[in-house]
Formats: sequence, structure tokens, C-alpha cells
Amino acid sequence: MPEHAAEVTAAGIARLAGVGRAAVSNWRRRHGDFPRPVGGTDTSPSFALTEVEQWLRDQGKLAEVPLSERVWQHVVSHPAGPVTALVHAGCALLAVRDRAERWRELAALDDVRLTGRLPGLVDEVLEERFGRDGRDGGVHTRWVGAAELAPSTALVRQVAELAAESGAREAFEFLLGRHLDANPRQYTLTPKGPAELMATLAGPAATVLDPACGTGTLLGALPAATALHGQDADPDLAALTGLRLALAGRAALRTAAADSLRADAFPHLAADAVLCHPPFNERAWGHDELAYDPRWEYGLPARTESELAWVQHALARLRDGGTAVLLMPPAAASRRSGRRIRADLLRRGALRAVVALPAGAAPPYGIPLHLWVLRRPGVATRPAPELLLVDTSGIEGLAVDGGRDKLPWPALTRAVLDAWTAFDRDGTVAAQPGASRCVPIIDLLDDDVDLAPARHLPPPAAEGGTAALDAVRERLGATLRQAAELTPPPAGPVPAGSARRPLTTVGELARAGGLLLRSGGSGTAPADHPAPAVLTEHDVLAGTTPSGVLPEGPAEEAVLTEPGDVVVPVLGGGAVARVVDAATAGAALGRNLQLLRPEPAALDPWFLAGFLRGTANNRQASSHATTASRLDVRRLQLPRLPLAEQRRYGERFRALAEFEDALRLASRLGEQLVQGLHDGLTDGSVGPG
Repeated sequence: MPEHAAEVTAAGIARLAGVGRAAVSNWRRRHGDFPRPVGGTDTSPSFALTEVEQWLRDQGKLAEVPLSERVWQHVVSHPAGPVTALVHAGCALLAVRDRAERWRELAALDDVRLTGRLPGLVDEVLEERFGRDGRDGGVHTRWVGAAELAPSTALVRQVAELAAESGAREAFEFLLGRHLDANPRQYTLTPKGPAELMATLAGPAATVLDPACGTGTLLGALPAATALHGQDADPDLAALTGLRLALAGRAALRTAAADSLRADAFPHLAADAVLCHPPFNERAWGHDELAYDPRWEYGLPARTESELAWVQHALARLRDGGTAVLLMPPAAASRRSGRRIRADLLRRGALRAVVALPAGAAPPYGIPLHLWVLRRPGVATRPAPELLLVDTSGIEGLAVDGGRDKLPWPALTRAVLDAWTAFDRDGTVAAQPGASRCVPIIDLLDDDVDLAPARHLPPPAAEGGTAALDAVRERLGATLRQAAELTPPPAGPVPAGSARRPLTTVGELARAGGLLLRSGGSGTAPADHPAPAVLTEHDVLAGTTPSGVLPEGPAEEAVLTEPGDVVVPVLGGGAVARVVDAATAGAALGRNLQLLRPEPAALDPWFLAGFLRGTANNRQASSHATTASRLDVRRLQLPRLPLAEQRRYGERFRALAEFEDALRLASRLGEQLVQGLHDGLTDGSVGPG
């Protein structure tokens, strides 16, 4: 086996072959020619990726595996780690895209000569995109020569094939996305929704800075910019951001790997816009050593006010009249330790707007973050007399569909921009009860200087006033009447012989062709085609319409639902099964869901779903090897009955599902009515009579 050869675990082999891990264990036992472990442990061995690929190919089990999956296995099993593999892949993709003809010449060489000559080509491309002034975010330092490239030769060849299939940018976005998904606790990411809103608030900008750039999402949200500057304390993120932006466009790039507060890489920059999602609640941000830093024009931030240090750093790197938009924790708007700096930001007209976002907009997802919109005052600039405050928590749809990845970003963005555009143009805007208001600066300069929007906005009308509440009440009454009509009749006598009826399992039915089993969560959305909505685990449990989205990347086949499919969550230990109807059909199957597609001539879907929901059935088919219960769908049982008898059961199960849906709707309407009446009685829009 070649030195530094990539290795893959049993889980990786299962992904390559599109099977479960149990199948890999069976192959190891049954096939004497299966590759021997080359590393890992006795309980989790690893195998040489090239040997595994050859064995799967010889067995005819590799033909349908997407190229993107094979490339990903090279990344995740790289001997120097996945980040180095991603950097090597990104550098190779730059060379493939920007020096296509020379790459084709090199690709025709054997591995030894390719390894020797590719670094020179990559250095040339990196110097063109990043320069040689050391501000390359560590890209150059991670790509240093042939010796370091040797373990990546196979990866480079395959990533070039992936670029030819889907595009260089798309290939890197896919690999980076998979890496970020696989390490969710390692990185704090800015989602696409708030990133696009922040970029729009910043307005058209030629020169843009993100001093805590992470993976570059904020810088990438301004595609028309001609010069992008990014800095991050994490060298891995700085390097990946540089490559991501280089592959995304042709803007001039400068990225740096250092803490922006302690080691500012762009001390003389005068940017048109600064976008930033800074780290929150940092005590060791440099309070002592930076006490006399000239950036603190508005006051030295307290040790507990690291966010106000980032605010002033952003203002210091703007040109006069430039705009900064920062994602901030809500406490920064009201903590007493920051009131002097907040007051000076208001007096001098630097802080123009505070926008309260709903919880779930960005990490940390459990708290409702704020957006601060700032503008660097010029010498002749008159301080603004008012501050715009916006609260998005009352936007229609948030109460029912809110939460991580489920916020109505088009409506939310429209509400914020309607208020900001008018305010930015005219210096004021008419108040919208519960949504937005311009507050005179003088009214905010009290002992607290509290800028939390909810504390200054006039209360909204109670969900449209009494007329809207009456409409909810009427709808609730109709739903309760419907629920009463759908209430199941008294239980009938047990059919004779039902206790002795023969049983079968889902696994046996699948082997006999009575149904098809598919697992969800493996598909991605092609970048140039509309992607289907995703039926998530939450949607199945709550009985709601598909609300998820597929990640972007090279197209992989997603599992699409069809009418009559039965969808079962496999985590959590709950007895739930949902029959796909016309409204849900066509959605992609999300993670932690199993789809059962019954053969119509053999199985009734409602009969199948009903018996799958049995508590005892779920208990015997669940495992508790970890802290979470997992359902083995193949072990679920149902009786062997003629199709006509199945349909009799199916009709009863369908009626129960309709009753359950009516109860869910009544519960939501009842909560809406109760809260609306509480709000109306307390704010005076509803009388006690």
C-alpha cells in the first residue's frame, strides 16, 4: 500500500456502496478477499480507500455511487486531516478553473510527475488571487510543495473530475458544506437568510471587510463587490474562506489568519461596508493590552463588553459615510456596563438602527439576536435626530412556523427593508405598531440607554383587533364541531381469531417485494434547478407541510415522496407514521426518516401506517444502545390479511388520522385565541365586556 494512502471506516464503505453498516460486516465475514484493515482499532477498523474502491468495483457495487461521494471519502480520510484535504482540493480547483489548458497537460502525467509539477502551477494561481504579502489566510502555508501534496494526488484527480461534472465553485461548496455539516459544534456559521439581509442593509459596496469572517458567508453575500477583505482567528477558516471566495468570483481578495482585535491585518483600510458576526461574551478579548488603542473613539469597552469592541473596530475600518452591519446578542443593547458607549454612539449619529430578529435566525439559535446598523460620521455630518427600532417577532407566520431553518425570510426581510429604506432616505418613518418606530435620540439618553426595540415600540393591535379574534373564535368553534363529529365510535368487539392471526415483518415484506424501503437525508439540490421542499422529522411529528430545504451542491438523487407512501421517524421512540397525501407528495425525504412504499396490489397504506403506530409494536422494534431510542423499521410487525380486510382497517385508521388533525388544529387555534385575548385585554384594544 502506498505511503500516506487514504483510509476509510466501515461507515464510509457503507456510504460508498449505498448500503447499511451491517452489509459491510457481512461482506467482511463472507468474502475472503475483502480488504484487510490497515489502521483504526479492533472495534472500529479502517481500510485502504483504494483497495476498498477496487474491491467494490470488482464486485459491481461501486457503479452507481456518485463521484461527489467518492471525493468526499478521500477528503474525510485524508492522512493530514479533512481541512488540509479541503485546502488542497480548493487550490487544485483554482488551478483547474484558471489554468484549464495547463491542467489538462498535467493530468495526463503519472502521479509522481503530477505531484512534482502541480505545486508550481498552484503557487502561480495563488499569487495571482492572493498576492505574496502574507495576507492569504494561510492558503500558501498549507500548500507548500510536492511532499505535502503526495497524499492528495488521488483527491486532486477526482476533484478535477467533479469540477468538470458540476463546476469548480459548486464542487468546493459541496465538499465544504459536507465538512461543516459533519462538524456542527466546531464552527459558528451565519445562515444564508441573515447574511443576505445584512448585505442588503449595507447597500451596494465596492470594498467590504468582515473581521470575523468564519466561512465567508457574509462576504459572499455581496457578489458585486470588487475588493473583499476577511480575517479570522481560526487559520483553518481563514484559508477555507479565501479559497471559497476565490472560486466564487473575481473580486480582489485579501484574507488573514489572526485575531482582528489584537492583530488587525488591515489597519489602514477605509471600506465601504463592514459585515460581521462577532464572537459573543468573550472576556479575554484584549481589554488590558488594548486599553489605549485609537479605535476606541466612543470609549474603552468594559471587559464584559467584547461586542462593543467589535462595533468600534468596524466603525474604525469604514470610510466616512460607510455602513457597518453587525449581528449582536440582545444583551448588548441594554447591559449597564455598555451604556456610556451606547450613548456616545447615539449622540454622534453612528448608530442608525437596531433590528430585533426572532429566535432561530442565527446561532446561538435559542435567543433572539439583534442587527445593529451603523454609519461612520463624516466631518461635516450632522448627528441623526432619531434611531430606527424594528422588531420582527410579530411577522405573520412566525408563531406557527418559527424556529431554526423555518423562519419566513422573504417576509422578514421585506418588513425590515421597508422600514430601513424609508428611514435611510427620509431620516424618519411612520410608526408601525409592534413592528417599527423612529425614537428621538434625546428620549434614549437616560440612565439605562436601553436600545432593545421591544421596550420602545407601541403595542400592536391584538392580531388585527377584535374582528380578527372573532374570526379565530369562529374557526375554532367550527373545528371543535368537526372534531366532535370525527370522534371515534365506541370500540367494537374483537374479531374472532384475531389473537391467532399470523404476523409478518416489514423486512420480510421488503424482501418479498410487497414494499420498498428508502432512507432519507442523502440528497442535495443542484445549484441551477429549483429544489423540492424537504419533509423533515419535525413535519412528520407535528403533522405540518414540508418545511426543510436541501443543501446546495452537485446533484445527488434525493428520495422523493409519492402519494400513498408511509413515512416513519426512526429516532426518539415515538409511535408515529404518516401517509403521504397530494399536498406532501414530491417533497424530498429528510434525515432520520424511513419511507415505506407499499405495492398497491398487496398492501393498503393506511392499514400499514396504522399497525406501524402500535405502542407494543414500536417497543419491540426499538433499540436503546445509546442515549436515544432508535427504531428498526424492518422489525415492525403487521398481520397477514387479505387486501379487502386491510382496507377495512385502513378506513378506520384514516378516520383516526382525520380526528387527530382536527385536534391539532383546534389546539393551535385555541392557543392563538387565548393569547390574542390576553394581549388585547392588557393593551386596551379589547374591552372586558
